[in-house]
Amino acid sequence: MFQTFDPVSDRSFAGRHLPILRKRLAAHQVDALLVPHDDEYQNEYIPAYAERLMWVSGFSGSAGFAIVGLNRAVIFTDGRYTLQVRDQTDSDLYEFEDITATTPMEWIEKQGGAGARYGYDPMLHSRNAIDRFQKAAQRAGSELVPLSSNPIDEAWTDQPARPNGDVRAHAEQYAGKSAAKKIASIAKVAADEEVDAIFIAAPPSVAWLFNIRGGDVTRTPLALARALVKADGSATLFAGKDRVAADVAAHFGEGVDIDDEARIADHLRALGAEGAAIGIDFDQAPALFVDIIEEAGGRPIHVTDPCVLPRARKNDVELAGSRTAHVRDGIAITRFLHWLDVAAQDGSVDEITAAQKLESFRTASNELVDLSFDSISASGPNGAHCHYRVSTETNRKLNPGELYLIDSGGQYPDGTTDITRTAPIGQPTEEMRDRFTRVLKGHIAIATARFPRGVSGGQIDAFARRPLWEVGLDYDHGTGHGVGSFLGVHEGPQRIAKAGSDQELLPGMILSNEPGFYKTGEYGIRIENLIIVTPPAPVEGGDREMMGFETITLAPIDRRLIDVALLTDKERAWLNAYHARVASEIGPRLGEETRKWLALATAPI
Repeated sequence: MFQTFDPVSDRSFAGRHLPILRKRLAAHQVDALLVPHDDEYQNEYIPAYAERLMWVSGFSGSAGFAIVGLNRAVIFTDGRYTLQVRDQTDSDLYEFEDITATTPMEWIEKQGGAGARYGYDPMLHSRNAIDRFQKAAQRAGSELVPLSSNPIDEAWTDQPARPNGDVRAHAEQYAGKSAAKKIASIAKVAADEEVDAIFIAAPPSVAWLFNIRGGDVTRTPLALARALVKADGSATLFAGKDRVAADVAAHFGEGVDIDDEARIADHLRALGAEGAAIGIDFDQAPALFVDIIEEAGGRPIHVTDPCVLPRARKNDVELAGSRTAHVRDGIAITRFLHWLDVAAQDGSVDEITAAQKLESFRTASNELVDLSFDSISASGPNGAHCHYRVSTETNRKLNPGELYLIDSGGQYPDGTTDITRTAPIGQPTEEMRDRFTRVLKGHIAIATARFPRGVSGGQIDAFARRPLWEVGLDYDHGTGHGVGSFLGVHEGPQRIAKAGSDQELLPGMILSNEPGFYKTGEYGIRIENLIIVTPPAPVEGGDREMMGFETITLAPIDRRLIDVALLTDKERAWLNAYHARVASEIGPRLGEETRKWLALATAPI
């Protein structure tokens, strides 16, 4: 099994670790430390050694930030983690802030205190982030101080080792384009931007650029690596000479050197000493690297990571692979939902057992490399925690009269999947059916949306929320995130969300479509499929071409939770057509009993 269910933290972390850390802060002569969740690579999901925020607070979510002072500590999270952070972090030791209402920069400006010194690790923050903190500190009359070592790393005596796994080739049959062609395209960007080289700081971009994968990050097939691409077409992959076998290096093409990550500073200093202009993403790369270039006499120039958009816009081979992966995944999900209906309706099954059962169905394909994240297997009130992670401490039965939410995904060589289904255990209430149907209406609104070129995900987010807004309800997470191709299950820059999602939707992008509703202490509802942005096409009677979405996730949506009276004719038609497609594409690949069950589960309404 890929998943384990032991608790990763508890409320004692803050009480045990804050005193130790505060001694280190005093030794560094700073009044507070900025503690992001991100690691040195700005990854969302991070290796165990980089779980610094969890070590100092107990909070294990994938997004958060803390400011830890000598006498005061505050932790910032968004609406996804409102409940979780309070469960895991001792409220006697931490104050809680909603990061969407008050950012850490705003907190420092308002409450920082004149003369206070805020320490930070320049490997954990980008240049632009530090600039924003610097301005906030100046307005507060306080000071931002770069530290030569991280106080948490000094205090964390049993900190896990950094991962150092082998780098694997990602075959062109899955990537659709050779590493040599990709490197040449980035070298052209360097020439067009009139810089001598571009530094690629993000491991997902390096993975895309060199067609490599690895196992350094749980649930994401990444090798922790960086790269330097010069305008003359040569490149250096900083992944560790001992980690890249000769047969892997052979497919990079000519002009690619391999060096150790520890040598990045030497390369940047050498270029800086020549007065070179180096393109570097000030929103992504560690501030330390920008500082090194400047100190050596070079010219760091902000260039948005040029791999981001081509990575987000999947090519035809990647899209075909994703469709295939979703058929494979749909078989596993359908077998699981059938099992859930047969074996889990009497209250005898718990959340861990259900998560393990689904994983076993995925593993049966013999194509599963890993999960794309730890399954959110949540019954009853646990479903109200958007990013709930079941453990042996929180595990509960799937009780009759409750809802069960399962959000899960797989990493396959040809694609990454992410799907959420909500199912009743026993008889659902009328309120549950009303809320579920409104979530479904929002889901269908996104699935059927048509929009012209230039529209962002933020402009269509309200489509999904309107059925809930009409009765005074909402949800505190985005409606959709980008998804990688055998890479991160959360991938930018595309999003469907209220804020921070001004990236234009472009053909070939994969996103999730996952509106939800959560009632604290009772249940959670979410319906999630993955969708591909389709190219512009004429609309009958219209005068402009419109883009739209192709749904690629294939699994039944529970008909027992639908109040048909709330659906329009067009919404019913979409659901019936979707279920007919699920039956035709998944049904023939199932055993007889599951196939019969699927026929009933996808019958027209």
